[in-house]
Amino acid sequence: MTKLCCLALLAAGVLAGCNVSDDDEKTSQEMNVNSRYTVEKVLITGERTVNISDPLRSQMNSFVGTTYDRSALVKLADRMKKELHVPDVQVKVARGTAPDRLVVNFEVTPASEHTFDLNVGQFVYGSKEGWSGDGGATVNVRGNAFSFDLVSNADEMVERYAGIRATYQRKRVGTDRLRFRFDFSTYHDEWNAATLAAAPASEIYTDRYTFSPMATVVIADPLELDFGTDFARFRVPSPVPMEGEADAAARTESSNAVVSTLRYHQRWGSDNDAQQHEVLATYSIEAASGLLGTDREFTRHTAKARYKYRHGRHSAGAEFLAGTVNGDAPLWERFVLGDSTTLRGWNKFDVDPLGGSHVVYGSVDYSYRILQIFYDTGAIWDTPQQREARQSVGVGFKKEGFQLAVAFPVGAGRIDPIFYAGMNF
Repeated sequence: MTKLCCLALLAAGVLAGCNVSDDDEKTSQEMNVNSRYTVEKVLITGERTVNISDPLRSQMNSFVGTTYDRSALVKLADRMKKELHVPDVQVKVARGTAPDRLVVNFEVTPASEHTFDLNVGQFVYGSKEGWSGDGGATVNVRGNAFSFDLVSNADEMVERYAGIRATYQRKRVGTDRLRFRFDFSTYHDEWNAATLAAAPASEIYTDRYTFSPMATVVIADPLELDFGTDFARFRVPSPVPMEGEADAAARTESSNAVVSTLRYHQRWGSDNDAQQHEVLATYSIEAASGLLGTDREFTRHTAKARYKYRHGRHSAGAEFLAGTVNGDAPLWERFVLGDSTTLRGWNKFDVDPLGGSHVVYGSVDYSYRILQIFYDTGAIWDTPQQREARQSVGVGFKKEGFQLAVAFPVGAGRIDPIFYAGMNF
């Protein structure tokens, strides 16, 4: 009996040894196969790949020139999947330019070919100006996006404008580096008493319509160029009848301009990393000339920059704005300070009820978890004699776009806080 048990144990050991040997041999064969190939190039395809963080892109590029290791590539694909919030990221392999070389492609599976989204771009309340809102719906169909928005905004400009905006966007035109967009909007305008008292009657328009065909070219990630035209029509009162007009109630003027924006947007790290850096910088020029058949001729230059740093639960940011308008620009093209995003704590009609043709503005903020403090400073003017720097400070709570804050003007000679609540994206 003892001999039989020993023989059984010996046989089981031999069989187990054979199994281990088979697995080891299989692993060894896979390693040998992988070791024969070198990664020549790494690609990533899909509509949302522009949002990949710099660390992931660096890790992806680090595989170039190394031995093919599928397990490591699959792990990276899983990280991409989590960061991009997509159903799947697959690793595809193709032959390279030489027999022992491979091209690796990360294929990003989009969430859906047909999606319907409701979105809110802004929904904010200011104790001086009341509510402003911007929201609508977007339908995505095979790379085409159709949006329809309702707008009522008393925050961004010297007037409240309310109406509709419709947008069509082709996200890919032959290549991922080219996109087209067409915007159409129609607004009715209402004016504050301070603006009506300061502006000539010929500058107060009641309705305006715009049509803007634009193209975006990805020069080299993360640098993009927008270019196109902005055609606008607006109705203004006419004290004297124009030739061919039956009455002097109102007349239509045009503001047609060529528009171009150079944009740099880079992010280092993701929301899942311990720290993150983000830089956004833009320079825009808008030129309205007689070549486009416009009634208003002007040029507008705007430069913006934003830096944000996050480490754990701490984050800090800095923002800068500078701009100038030369010529006969309509009021919506003028710069405004004293709203829910710039020079918070000041009422824009106290700063300048007509806005300004020149602006310089800066802001810094610090957040811990949802608590936020900020400091703003800036000036707008038409002539150097009108230039006056103003400051404000504020504190509030901010979480994922929603903000509740109170801001105080500095040096105003009185304590007159302004409260803000809502969402600004």
